[in-house]
Amino acid sequence: MATKEDFRFSNAPEPHRIRTREIMVKHPEVKTLISRNPLTMIIILLLVGMMVAGAWLVSGSSWWIVLAAAWLGGAFINHALFVMIHECTHHLLFKNKSLNLMAAIVANLPHTLPSAISFVRYHIKHHAFQGVHELDGDLPDYWEAKLINHSFFGKALWLLFFPVFQTIRVARLKEIKPVDGWIVANWIVQIAFDVAIWMLFGPKAFFFLLFSFFFSVGLHPLGARWIQEHYLTLDEQQETYSYYGPLNTVAFNVGYHNEHHDFPSVPWNRLPDLKKLAPEYYDSLKAHYSWTKLWLRFLFDNRISLFLRIVRNERGKVTLSDESKPDADLVTAKGF
Repeated sequence: MATKEDFRFSNAPEPHRIRTREIMVKHPEVKTLISRNPLTMIIILLLVGMMVAGAWLVSGSSWWIVLAAAWLGGAFINHALFVMIHECTHHLLFKNKSLNLMAAIVANLPHTLPSAISFVRYHIKHHAFQGVHELDGDLPDYWEAKLINHSFFGKALWLLFFPVFQTIRVARLKEIKPVDGWIVANWIVQIAFDVAIWMLFGPKAFFFLLFSFFFSVGLHPLGARWIQEHYLTLDEQQETYSYYGPLNTVAFNVGYHNEHHDFPSVPWNRLPDLKKLAPEYYDSLKAHYSWTKLWLRFLFDNRISLFLRIVRNERGKVTLSDESKPDADLVTAKGF
């Protein structure tokens, strides 16, 4: 594997739109998988309730118990809530856009930091302009990759403070409105929730939620998800990878990442069905089967760095009017 200190540039368009159209022609029955799942809202409420209950349970414990509970339990529930926000981002709960945004704000509550609506804005750009550096917030900055380099300590710190690096990337992104009414509402609701947790249960309850948030996206086997999705860890020619390991059970199938990029209008519960429907497309792709193994490999393998990403200059003939609906052809097919 090459170790040159630069991103991998590609002149080719991102692969998902091409594969989407091929699958729709060969397997037109795929349209039956495109739907919404309003029952996901019940899951959101249960997960939020579990995190609030966990915060209350550890509120009188010693700090090491708070930290251990966050790493061993809270991180998994918090990560699942990120998946729920992801579902809301693609409007896979309700037909009404505002209801999906409200559901995302509710799912955001245990995270302590108001990030749901901002994620909605930037994630849609990631789908529409994958690999275009000034539009795709999933790509690390050049200085970020250079700073982390190939060292164990650099990559460990990057995982630990992943939310911080993700926030800093916002400054480079173009054509994105940084503040709007929904983002302000997200901040107001989140601050009110955080204050209520602190006042009702105390500081340890609040920090249990905060620690769970950082572990769920960082220095934890769950943090390997961010490496799994688009880092070139198995093949420098394959841009996106899926994960088919056991943690999909508690991560609501978020590992099915190739399938999701190909068909963003398919909800979490139907992604395994999509893979079964078109095995000739997905079984031939390389995939990960252990987040823990990938997490350890990322940390200790000095051949892996943040530069292992494909970047491109062309926008894939996507216009700004298309960016809010990266699955526009699928939406039209179902009349959503």
